[in-house]
Amino acid sequence: MGSKERILRKKEDVKKNILNAGWNIVKKEGWQALSMRRIADAIEYTAPIIYGYFDNKDALLTEFTRQGYLHLAARLNEAKSKHRLPAKQLEAMWLAYWNFAFDEREYYKLMYGVEVNCCNCKTNYLAEEELPSAIFTEVIQTLIDNSKNPQTNACKKYYTFWSVIHGLISINIVNKGQTDELNQEILKDAITGIIRTIVE
Repeated sequence: MGSKERILRKKEDVKKNILNAGWNIVKKEGWQALSMRRIADAIEYTAPIIYGYFDNKDALLTEFTRQGYLHLAARLNEAKSKHRLPAKQLEAMWLAYWNFAFDEREYYKLMYGVEVNCCNCKTNYLAEEELPSAIFTEVIQTLIDNSKNPQTNACKKYYTFWSVIHGLISINIVNKGQTDELNQEILKDAITGIIRTIVE
């Protein structure tokens, strides 16, 4: 390995260490506890080294947001791959979306601004942010193409799904929701109800 490759690998290792340390802080104490100083202390680097990789806390939050969308997209694709029929794919994908929100609660909070304050991270365009809606919309369009109403707008149906399910998730994240059993009934009723409006 040449010196250039060693330098690049070292830089990637440092960046990974910064992100890992930041994530450990977030998992233990939440997004409000994250700071460049806390990360520097955790990995015994000086603050200028951290700022050499991320200009500020918002830049760090933007990177975590990007990672969150990639993780969510992977979950959705995995759920989709387990079914052949579009209606079953949609049901599995929205259940995977729900599970992601609670399995990866801190990512979800940051990605969708639930209980998280971030000045600039939501103003930066992230191509990864479009991945979940693109995956869902493709399946919704397939369902529409095979329905009695092929003129139905796939984007509108995606936002109908998302509004209901994200709303239910947000209610539960702020601890104003119902029991897990009742949540699952509401979730499945919503999914099957919206699918029915497409196919019938």
